[in-house]
Amino acid sequence: MICTIYIGKYITAQGEFVSKLANGLVVIRAGQNLLTGRPISKRAA
Repeated sequence: MICTIYIGKYITAQGEFVSKLANGLVVIRAGQNLLTGRPISKRAA
């Protein structure tokens, strides 16, 4: 599953979902890197 996260105030990253941490942060794999950030909520159409 593809997931988008906020890494900084204006920086987002998109990659394959790896795990969700106990504090609510999400870990994704972007290429060979693992990135951790706040998930971007899905909007209703």
